[in-house]
Amino acid sequence: MKLKLTKPIVFFDLETTGVEIAKDRIVEIAILKIFPNGNKESKTWLVNPTIPIPEEVTKIHGITNEKVENEPTFKEIAENILEIIKNCDLAGYNSNKFDIPLLAEEFIRSGHDFNITGIKTVDIQNIFHKIEKRTLEAAYKFYCQKTLDNAHSAEADTNATYEILIAQIEKYDELENNIDFLSEFSNRRGKLADLAGFIRYNEKNEKIFSFGKYKNKSLISIWKENPGYFSWFIQANFPKFTQAIIKDFINEIKLKDKFN
Repeated sequence: MKLKLTKPIVFFDLETTGVEIAKDRIVEIAILKIFPNGNKESKTWLVNPTIPIPEEVTKIHGITNEKVENEPTFKEIAENILEIIKNCDLAGYNSNKFDIPLLAEEFIRSGHDFNITGIKTVDIQNIFHKIEKRTLEAAYKFYCQKTLDNAHSAEADTNATYEILIAQIEKYDELENNIDFLSEFSNRRGKLADLAGFIRYNEKNEKIFSFGKYKNKSLISIWKENPGYFSWFIQANFPKFTQAIIKDFINEIKLKDKFN
């Protein structure tokens, strides 16, 4: 069986210095590109994160500071990655919540625009959790009847993720073999304005905060009540991609005020 694709889809996995999107960095990235005709293209990079890898994190994925000290930085490989994923949909395991937002942060730090307009995202973990609720290793054993050797290697995890999705489609009649359906089915967080889920859209298609004292309030209503809150947001430790949306909102409001 092969995925029914109208354009290429890129499966990818990151190993990182930690799990905080706003501050942690990539130390390994593996990409598996699937074309509509079934052809595949793969690439894996070790990455110098330019910050120390904590010892407790090295114990998980096995990547040490010494191992990456002579590897390229993300900025040095960013254009290569962008070229591979250009005009592709994206898929991964926990990718909607972690891998895609962190990848976006790395692109922004490197001076590259990362636009998800028109991109479908398929999160295989969300499909799995909606139906079976397991870990990646358990998912691989359950769906593929294989043991995931070398778990927490980006390349092994990426290939396992692709195999799991194929097996999920074959196993569950309710899953359609098209990326539009899989993207919608694997999205558990509603319609997001940013990648990390701090800003969402409500039923009126207005941008709202999803956290804190202004949770579920529209940005425009918050601006009218407390515009200083947005200055705090931009200075606080939020992902750059999210802060860019807030900056665009502020510029849009100021522009409207100028001509009204």
